[in-house]
Amino acid sequence: MDIEPPAKSNDSAANGSADERASAFVHRTVLLDEAVEGLAIDGPRRDGRYVDCTFGRGGHSRAILERLSGEGRLLALDRDPEAVASASRIGDPRFTIVHQRFISLREEVERHWPNAVASTVDGAVDGILFDLGISSPQIDDASRGFSFRHDGPLDMRMDPTRGTSAADWLNAAPVEDIEEVIRNHGEERFAFQIAKAIVARRAERPVSRTRELADLVASVVRTRSHGKQRKDAAQDPATRTFQAVRIHVNQELEELEEGLSQAMALLAPGGRLAVIAFHSLEDRIVKRFIARHANPDAQTDARSRRLPLRASELPVPLLKLIARIKPGDAEVAINARARSAVLRIAERTVAERTAVKRAGAKRTEEAG
Repeated sequence: MDIEPPAKSNDSAANGSADERASAFVHRTVLLDEAVEGLAIDGPRRDGRYVDCTFGRGGHSRAILERLSGEGRLLALDRDPEAVASASRIGDPRFTIVHQRFISLREEVERHWPNAVASTVDGAVDGILFDLGISSPQIDDASRGFSFRHDGPLDMRMDPTRGTSAADWLNAAPVEDIEEVIRNHGEERFAFQIAKAIVARRAERPVSRTRELADLVASVVRTRSHGKQRKDAAQDPATRTFQAVRIHVNQELEELEEGLSQAMALLAPGGRLAVIAFHSLEDRIVKRFIARHANPDAQTDARSRRLPLRASELPVPLLKLIARIKPGDAEVAINARARSAVLRIAERTVAERTAVKRAGAKRTEEAG
């Protein structure tokens, strides 16, 4: 789960410009060295093309640029305008930043590297990195509405220029939809009671502030617990609800599934995929995605697995799991927000089109 530790408010930053806010909050990149090392940027791969799908404040991007040769290229995406503004400080001709969600990964790669994409059938990208969730500047800036510790407008959009805010959705959605989101995306056992309380409150006045929502959730959870301590008592009662609403407003899980699929189509053989997740819902998607492509035979039904097959007829694994890494004690001591992080690294094996061509050639041979 995403756990929000205590953080000091910064009123001047919250009221300042985007550039002032971007520089006012400290962001420590989680698993920085491990993720970049996992991309294996060495030897000829230093000349390769890489994508940082979640620029944030650029910790991973800067580390990747340090490892690239003069011929290497890095494309970074971020849906947060403040993150994109902070990228302007990187004056490197090998680097390009795009204000875009990573659901547009394939489109942006084809737009920026059209010749490379057109010249190969096996994928044109040597490494793709996803650092999921929200960044410290987003949490610490009360004006963004992500934090239950700071009072601010109930927004929660990673891109505040697009989409529906958390307040607009909570003040309009049916109670059943609110309950479903809080239960499924927050794994909150009091989802029904919280949803009812939100709907009751909005009948009196719109729910529009972060502290208002946090206090409302806390009153419901405390009442329903009947004095018994929750297993997650160390968490603020609003943690799960805020996570759930944020995930829903930003469509984070749907975007992750689509982004991973697009990454598979873009990775060259030997290319690396590195994904950092911060809660179980994200990590479960990443884990299952890698397993599905690393062990395709396990995805077939039991009856099919009992049929006699030649080696050439077996499903071709398209990914190989390289590592699963958690932050060490030293990193967690410095940055408490790192404690729930999980990094998974996988390597592209055979390009899908190559596997399809192999199967097609075999069918032609048998037909002849």
